[in-house]
Amino acid sequence: MNKDEFTTRAGELQALADRAVEKTLADFADKRLTAKQLAITVVDLQRADQPVSAGYRQVEPTYPASIVKMFYLAAAHRWMEDGRLADTAELRRAMKDMIVDSGNEATAYVLDVLSGTTSGPELSPVEMAQWIERREAVNRYFAAQGYTGINVSKKTWWEGPYGRDQQVLEEYKSPRNFLTTEATARLLAEIATGKCVTAKRSEEMMALLKRDQTRTDNADRQATEFIGPALPADAKLWSKGGWMSAVRHDAAYVELPNGAKFVLVIFTAGHSEKKDLIAAVARPIVEGFGTGRF
Repeated sequence: MNKDEFTTRAGELQALADRAVEKTLADFADKRLTAKQLAITVVDLQRADQPVSAGYRQVEPTYPASIVKMFYLAAAHRWMEDGRLADTAELRRAMKDMIVDSGNEATAYVLDVLSGTTSGPELSPVEMAQWIERREAVNRYFAAQGYTGINVSKKTWWEGPYGRDQQVLEEYKSPRNFLTTEATARLLAEIATGKCVTAKRSEEMMALLKRDQTRTDNADRQATEFIGPALPADAKLWSKGGWMSAVRHDAAYVELPNGAKFVLVIFTAGHSEKKDLIAAVARPIVEGFGTGRF
């Protein structure tokens, strides 16, 4: 792909992203969806050596919910590759439960072993300073890789946080986790193309992210309540969803029957109960890749 072709393709992809946002805002206008409640990044990986990306509000920091777990997965593989973390059966079990089932207890364990910290009672100022320094380990890793506009240092919770995890938020004004669709798409594209840590480790991460959007039992909500419903039955899907009371997000790598390969990250805020919203954003983009004319 020469420079002119790349520029044309990028413009076409941006137009597709813009149309998807415009259509979604119009379709959900009666539900009071606003432009500031959406962010997307799409990456065309048909040419993995020359990815083309486009998006909307894609550098806007947003609370990521369980999307952050994908960053902890990548960090764990980096730590194991470098010999900083033992590759144990228990760590593998936690990584699987963190991604496949989006388990919060599993995530807490993974972040503990990555950072050498644990939850527990409040700490003295000296102890807290040391604890915060260790807990920032994953942030330092991604900053060294050139990631910006993110904070990946907090556990995910059903009911917490308590003790020192609450103390760091209240007394030390440490921000909650936040991600951008751009940073999330970058990580998923690196995993999908075998460039995250090593090709073998990327493949192991992809195995945990694999979804089946055709299943009807709704046992895997990450497959059936996010981007999955916008895909044809014969598409292939790898994804990590995230949702809580205020947000609903998805990060997906998709392969279509016509050979199209792309990453699509969609963040939505204020409408987490609308299970059809993410699929509505995704559908025009999937259709554009499906026809090859966008």
